[in-house]
Amino acid sequence: MKSLNIIFYGTPEFATGVLRTLHNSHHNIVAVVTAPDKPAGRGMQLNQSDVKKYAIENNIPVLQPSNLKDAAFIDTLKSLQADLQVIVAFRMLPESVWNMPPLGTFNLHASLLPKYRGAAPINWAIINGDTETGVTTFFIDDKIDTGAIIDQAQCSIETHENVGSLYVKLMELGSALTLKTVNQIASGEATTTPQAEGATATQAPKLNNENTTIDWNQTAIQVDALVRGLFPYPVAKATLLQEKEATVKIFKTAIVEKKHEMVPGSIVIDDGTILIACETDFVNVLELQLPNKRRMKAKDLLNGFSFEADARFGVASRKMM
Repeated sequence: MKSLNIIFYGTPEFATGVLRTLHNSHHNIVAVVTAPDKPAGRGMQLNQSDVKKYAIENNIPVLQPSNLKDAAFIDTLKSLQADLQVIVAFRMLPESVWNMPPLGTFNLHASLLPKYRGAAPINWAIINGDTETGVTTFFIDDKIDTGAIIDQAQCSIETHENVGSLYVKLMELGSALTLKTVNQIASGEATTTPQAEGATATQAPKLNNENTTIDWNQTAIQVDALVRGLFPYPVAKATLLQEKEATVKIFKTAIVEKKHEMVPGSIVIDDGTILIACETDFVNVLELQLPNKRRMKAKDLLNGFSFEADARFGVASRKMM
């Protein structure tokens, strides 16, 4: 099979898994394009992306343009004479970039497009209670995640799945699908299908303070799904209402099926457990973090902390997708 010269675009660990698979294949990664280094941590030292670290370790040239339309960057891309470009978890490219290689530019997206177009498809699949998801390869066009589909692969979402575990499953599935797609393109066997529009096309918007804050007016099933859909990052939050309002991070929960007539957000301390009333049933908060405290198991927290008598959690609404 023909060996292709590939420029790879990506930044996070998810992209690195795919890059590793392509790099270990018979194809040639001529360069990696990744985000510029950013200051992070207490010392605000420059932090390299996961993709850059892998590229440096494996002697792959790295490009880090701040402006993707910069003439010098465009000239560098042209000089590499790549046959194909592959994108995984990177920002939108200008047409002058994605339309450059003779065999095109394709993207790997962590959903079964046209479902969950956008920035956070893995999170929203769990938050919305889906039982299956997958990965899609598609050729880039001038919109976000709307190009013609090349191939897809599916996987199940288990009952107690969280973003961390699903992330790993989709990275492995996506790595295999990306190599399969590259091989199909190299052999001239790739076919495409236009994406359907209408009700099947949904969005997976960026996560923000509003859509990561628990609304206790939802059912325990929905609250638990939100917690799992935000763990281990960026983590669900809840507003604790007492003498001094506080934001609490909630890492792990379990559903407790028990009828009640309590106001959603009410707190019940029962034998070393923290139960929070939802619209229906309760969630048992297993791990949480109060302001200026470390992440703790509920039982350990209760050994040295007491909620005020009238404390409860706020029910700020959150839009579901």
